[in-house]
Amino acid sequence: MRVDDFDFELPQELIALAPARPRDDARLLHVYGSDFGHFWVKDLASLLRSGDLLVLNDTKVIPAQLRGVRTARDDHSVSVQVDLTLHKRIAPDRWEAFARPAKRLREGDILAFEQGLSATVVKRSGAELTLIFNRSGVDFDRTLSEIGAPPLPPYIARKRESDDRDIDDYQTIYAKEAGSVAAPTAGLHFTHDLFNRLEENKIGVETITLHIGAGTFLPVTVDDTSAHKMHSEWGEITSAQAERINQVRSSGGRIVAVGTTAMRLLESAADTEGLVKPFAEETSIFITPGYRFRAVDVLMTNFHLPRSTLFMLVSAFCGLATMKEAYAEAISKSYRFYSFGDACLLEPSRTP
Repeated sequence: MRVDDFDFELPQELIALAPARPRDDARLLHVYGSDFGHFWVKDLASLLRSGDLLVLNDTKVIPAQLRGVRTARDDHSVSVQVDLTLHKRIAPDRWEAFARPAKRLREGDILAFEQGLSATVVKRSGAELTLIFNRSGVDFDRTLSEIGAPPLPPYIARKRESDDRDIDDYQTIYAKEAGSVAAPTAGLHFTHDLFNRLEENKIGVETITLHIGAGTFLPVTVDDTSAHKMHSEWGEITSAQAERINQVRSSGGRIVAVGTTAMRLLESAADTEGLVKPFAEETSIFITPGYRFRAVDVLMTNFHLPRSTLFMLVSAFCGLATMKEAYAEAISKSYRFYSFGDACLLEPSRTP
């Protein structure tokens, strides 16, 4: 499909720069078949059914942004300030990262950071680097936790400085498995009170893990979706998690994916009959209209940007025409978009 098919006008003032407080005070657009209803996230338990199962991504965001300098070279060139976003660990001391300004870097350059941390550029491909650090494993992780910053989406970082609240704001309250450089943002709306209401309504909760890479921030630069290449990300669903998910489905409950990352992992792990299998590998699944969903019945997700792979995914789930109408409705009612914005609950058909 043409990428232009997924374009729409989004007023810049509707892109949220901070979350709702409390988190579940965000608005919730219920897309039910072709009908729309306006609610709050704290109403979620009343919109789902007893016996449904929420599946959330328990990945934990690491402080993946580093600011340092490229040290002077032997040719007497001056040092250059460099901003890094780490996005994939490939060895205890080796990372792939996006850099700005990447054009000022080449293989063999040394990047110096605070507290004596340094890295050598071993490969550069466009804006992406492969780096070897002078610290490894737990020692590196400890240093990163002290000098790194939350990897806020670029559209936020361009409009305001990060602050102390971002460390907590850009992390779900149930985050457990460290490894992401972007938050599973639909999960940011959940509070302990909301989990209590879900339990009271006999709605189950299960977590799985997909470590989100910085590729999620990259724009689609091709003209046709068939030419776009997704970055791969590591995901894991254990045998016990898969068994519980399958038991709920077999007993008539619905699988409710919280966020596109949970959905992508569930669909990656499902067989052609919709049975979720244990999974522990990379996935680069790219979901566009025409995809046949196998594991997910309902999706809770934030509002996404025009021409993004995430808007393509929700359009595949509910239909492009329906999602364009839903987004037009949200814009007319001043819903807040993207990572810190409001949410929608998508039920593509009126199932009995």
